[in-house]
Amino acid sequence: MNIAIDDRRVRYFFEAVTCGSVRAAADKLDMNPSVVSRQIAQLESELVVTLMERLGRGVKATEAGQILIDYYRQHRSHQDDVVTKIQELRGLKDGHIDLVLGEGFVGDLMGPPIQEFWGRYPGLSITMNLAGTNDVLRQVSEDLAHIGLVYNPFPSKNIRSRAAVRQPLCAIMPPGHPLTRQKTRPKLSEICDCPVALMHGSYGTRQLIAMAEQMDQIRLVPRLMTDSISILKHFVRAGLGIGLLPEFSVTQEIHAGELIALEVDHPILSNAEAHIVTRLGRQLPIAANQLLIHLISSMQAFRK
Repeated sequence: MNIAIDDRRVRYFFEAVTCGSVRAAADKLDMNPSVVSRQIAQLESELVVTLMERLGRGVKATEAGQILIDYYRQHRSHQDDVVTKIQELRGLKDGHIDLVLGEGFVGDLMGPPIQEFWGRYPGLSITMNLAGTNDVLRQVSEDLAHIGLVYNPFPSKNIRSRAAVRQPLCAIMPPGHPLTRQKTRPKLSEICDCPVALMHGSYGTRQLIAMAEQMDQIRLVPRLMTDSISILKHFVRAGLGIGLLPEFSVTQEIHAGELIALEVDHPILSNAEAHIVTRLGRQLPIAANQLLIHLISSMQAFRK
């Protein structure tokens, strides 16, 4: 029996599963949910198999559905390979790159590194999406982004680190703070005595701090919890307390004399790393590969 797979319907199914619901997929595709639902039902009818389970508030792929999702990802990857070969023939006059990154990398990236890259390749376009550590890894592993910039990620079987550079977690404070007057690096126990701002738990910095807290059997009680590094930096600049970030996240503020970064004296926090990652086994389009090489050589976060 010959069955032709309709890639358009497969995409609708893929988006429903990855977005978590038919309605969310329809919103992303700018379509009516009933249309998306009918197309998925038609795909199941053609393949004579159930592809997804309808849960209370969403959907989940069946075993057969997961096979189809893997097929779709491989299909998209093969399309990227074709585009790469065409770009190699045409040169880098145009093309598009999807980049996902933690907010802490923004100040470093949006200076000379990206200016130099676009100066060399003005026809290329880039989508830059901000995400927490866990979501950066997810987007890269699901081929939603070519490249990810992430701070201190957990090991993942689907992720390849193309560069990993030690970037200790630092206590960020305004000039003149009492901790700047001591001759030794601040300890986590000393930071406990200060008002502190921390990122939410999905961020690499917070996960790192949690491990240090467990090791030292102490607990930081934040005055501010946020999902925005910008808010955290405003908190510190206003003299409201201390933040905990890698130094490259506040390079511009340090150069402007607004903030100071002091490495925290702790074995876990001192050995944190900045990573630039891609999906294991994925052949990047030539434009994305050129950006990868350029960021490794030009960003402060990846300088050893």
